[in-house]
Amino acid sequence: MKSYIFRIFIVVTALFGLGSCADLDLPSDGRMTLNDIFKEYNTTRNFFDKCRSYIPQVGFAYKNTPLASFCDEAHDASDGVSGLVNDWYNNRTSPTNNPLTMGTIEPWSYYFEAIRKCNTFLECINDTKVATANIDKDEKNGWIGEVLTLRAFYYLQLIKRYGGVPVISKPYDVNYNFSNDKRASFDECVDFILADCDAALALPESSTPTIGFRWNISDNERGHITRAFAYAVKSQAALFAASPLWNTGSGKYSWAKATEITKEALDQCLLHGFKLFDITPEADIAQNAYAYYFIYRSDPSRSVDKETIFETTTSRTNVWKWAGTPITNGAEKAGAGPSQELVDAYGMQATGEMPILGYSDASHLQPILNTKSGYDPANPYVGRDPRFYASVYYNDSPRSLSTGKVDKDLFPLSFGTTVNNVTATTNGDEVTLKTTGSDPWIHTTTLTRALTAGSKRLITFEYKSNKSITDAEFFFCVAGGPQGGVETGQNIKIDQASEWTRFEYDLSTAISTWGFGVNANGGAKPENHFLRFDVTNGSGYEITIRNFRIECFTPPAAPTPVETFVGGNCEISDRVSETRNTRTGYYMRKFNNYKSGLNVDQDGLMKIFRLGELYLNFAEAAYQSAGPDAAVASKVGGSALSAREAVNTIRARVAMPAIPAGLSKDAFELRYRNERQVELAFEEHRFFDVRRWKTLSQTDGFVTGMKITKSDNGYTYTRIKLKDRGTNADKYLIYPIDQSEVSKMDNYTGASWQNPGW
Repeated sequence: MKSYIFRIFIVVTALFGLGSCADLDLPSDGRMTLNDIFKEYNTTRNFFDKCRSYIPQVGFAYKNTPLASFCDEAHDASDGVSGLVNDWYNNRTSPTNNPLTMGTIEPWSYYFEAIRKCNTFLECINDTKVATANIDKDEKNGWIGEVLTLRAFYYLQLIKRYGGVPVISKPYDVNYNFSNDKRASFDECVDFILADCDAALALPESSTPTIGFRWNISDNERGHITRAFAYAVKSQAALFAASPLWNTGSGKYSWAKATEITKEALDQCLLHGFKLFDITPEADIAQNAYAYYFIYRSDPSRSVDKETIFETTTSRTNVWKWAGTPITNGAEKAGAGPSQELVDAYGMQATGEMPILGYSDASHLQPILNTKSGYDPANPYVGRDPRFYASVYYNDSPRSLSTGKVDKDLFPLSFGTTVNNVTATTNGDEVTLKTTGSDPWIHTTTLTRALTAGSKRLITFEYKSNKSITDAEFFFCVAGGPQGGVETGQNIKIDQASEWTRFEYDLSTAISTWGFGVNANGGAKPENHFLRFDVTNGSGYEITIRNFRIECFTPPAAPTPVETFVGGNCEISDRVSETRNTRTGYYMRKFNNYKSGLNVDQDGLMKIFRLGELYLNFAEAAYQSAGPDAAVASKVGGSALSAREAVNTIRARVAMPAIPAGLSKDAFELRYRNERQVELAFEEHRFFDVRRWKTLSQTDGFVTGMKITKSDNGYTYTRIKLKDRGTNADKYLIYPIDQSEVSKMDNYTGASWQNPGW
């Protein structure tokens, strides 16, 4: 019997684990035993690090496309090419061919392997006969806290995909009888997840700030698990347990229970210094704080980024490469093109309203317009939620950003004493000119050096004027030589102004015509040129001037627009073989730093957990249990908060108007789900959200796009339906378990292990 069980053990080791510490103290053959590992600090630490190595590097992990391509967030341009996307769209998914596990990690075996590592570590580190290394108690507790949380996290990844799975808390030995194993219920798995997190959080915090299971870690500890991570796991697990897919009405995880758990998680993070990322970037870096957040590399110390709980540690999203526009340097394919359904979800900033309330036809080609929103179908991308501009490349959107700030060569000027019917009074750095008769004018000092050739040249100053001046003029002059007008016969207007107002005038035409200030036209060196300022043609005018100068600079290049219209530089395409052009009329922008390309990768990393999610998790549980406007008190010292207030906190970050009070539960649910879709777009939430809500049949049958044609009269916008997908049947609510694993466990237990429908 023992020999038979040992053979079974060999077969299923990837699924359930290795032996216990004592049982695997094997004879020496050059390999280290667990006793060898746990008797030394460094080898123990290495084993602990191995437990952390299974955290997924999510992003474009599905054969260089994101999970967004497999739900209604996006449609991949590789839809007609043999591969994962094509298999998924065409319903070629089975227990032996799951596109979401092909070419990437196979979650069932991968996470059970990770759990095996965690079980072995926890068993051995607490066995005084095995763990004989001299390790500081607080550091040891820190490792235990992290591994307990990791085990909970790995189980969370399993149940999100497969539903209830076997709960395994100890490494199996070679005498274990697998015939007694069974799949635990979803609630039982959540019980285990929460218990692990609570056990980790119950460990005392170290008095030494550099060791232990902590809230705060340093930037050189990237990848370590914190207390905030444990609370995030609890928040998400409770949300899933209370959701329609898993809460059948008889389960212990009601919406009220989920509210309690998600509120505590949010409160604990807020009390320990977490807050939404709100740093306004320079205009040439990102459009707003939300956009900046997703290209900013998180600092684990939270010295700058106080929102991220955990970010992938190594793998950048590489949007520029795998979902890039054709004008992006180094882009290999268009990849995940945002769907029209996602674009429709972005509200109007002026009103805060959703522009599209649904569709009057089954193909989503006839949108129901919200007349209160301010949405204009003829200008569909104007005035939208700022998160839209941060997340989507649309027709005529600039791929690059510019501040317009440039280095300027300045030529400060002052007024001289050569005048005609003008008085000049100096007060500090201000000069007041008063006209006293006809044809008033005054000379400036000389330029002192030549104007920069080939640049844009402006006359600029700040002024206050008692009247509007409609016939001012400037002339370049040289002593004893000719005068060159700014532009023959042109008069310059200077508006009346009681407050300091900037004036500027482009000299490019004058310089190209007359050459003054650049070359030796008129027989004088450029540095000897000066300006004559004809203030007006009459008396009684008074203008005060400061910072009078000529500015020379090279203007920034105009950003290249993303042209998705038919015939544009990034045109929409329905050609199966053309994978570098969008199918939907949009390209993915979130996580993409426009500076990224073939020679540099500055795209952002995926956020596995962030505070924004915790706000939304709580909001969902709270409106389901208490309604949108009921304040939920804190049990840990935080502030009372309603579901609506939590959502509005998210919206305030991007200056979106608040959702009003008094909405019904159903009306608020529509706004909440829309908000979650927008805020968490492309972050691997939507795929699971529509499943736990059991709305897959409504969302994933197909998506639509926008085909744009250009004419002399502007653009014509036509909604198009893309190919039907075969992935919205109920069986797609959860993954099929790999058939090889199912066959083994069916044989061992005599029970069916496969998920329904597969």
